[in-house]
Amino acid sequence: MAWSTRELADLAGTTVNTVRHYHRAGLLEQPERMSNGYKQYRARHLVRLLQIRRLRDLGVPLAQIEAVGVTNGADAAQAAQALLAIDADLAASIERLQRARAEIRAILEGGTATDVPAGFEGVAATMSDADRSLMLIYEQLYDESAMTDLKQMVQAEPDDASVEFDALPPDADDATRQRLAEAMAPQLVQHLSDFPWLLQPAEHLSKSERVTQETFVETYTELYNESQLNVLVRASALAAEIMAADAAADDEGETHVG
Repeated sequence: MAWSTRELADLAGTTVNTVRHYHRAGLLEQPERMSNGYKQYRARHLVRLLQIRRLRDLGVPLAQIEAVGVTNGADAAQAAQALLAIDADLAASIERLQRARAEIRAILEGGTATDVPAGFEGVAATMSDADRSLMLIYEQLYDESAMTDLKQMVQAEPDDASVEFDALPPDADDATRQRLAEAMAPQLVQHLSDFPWLLQPAEHLSKSERVTQETFVETYTELYNESQLNVLVRASALAAEIMAADAAADDEGETHVG
């Protein structure tokens, strides 16, 4: 008894294209051909095809099927190692899917948001639309440790200053900008003191410094209006002045003690 490609595919519960793909990948040997040119698949081809399907159903990549499919001699150890690696990948996928399901349930129950990075759900309500967008982009630029610090910074932000900054119109007068910058500067100094890496973030970047800088510029100029950007610049300058003055005072104190 011999089968055509379509008959073999039907028996194995797959498609003709899949059978041909396994031929091209070198996983399924080519059958003999009849005098009229038609292929003649035998039982060994069906068994091999079912073995491949079984491994594919277990999540084994095509590139590893040859290694995993052996069970004898020294190759058995290689097969075991390949299966252990696949098992670890599957465990990670299951964990990721379970987290995703938990988040989806929380969203359906109204307990979380979809427009903030994972872990920021608890502070989402205190963040403006611009800040939420900024954190989503930060997640692509910073490592996990940095994102944890950024969440703490969001939690520490005073509500009154944040609300006024978020509502600042593009044509805010100079006095308003200066007052708001002076209100924000101390908190910025505190952030820089608590998280010194903010001044030299290279070790926490997941992208190059050039890409990160370009992304920052593009993001800030799109998310914040002219007045808000001006306040951020002023607050940063004031924070630098405060930190420089504090450092000078510390140096002077050490000199007197000495």
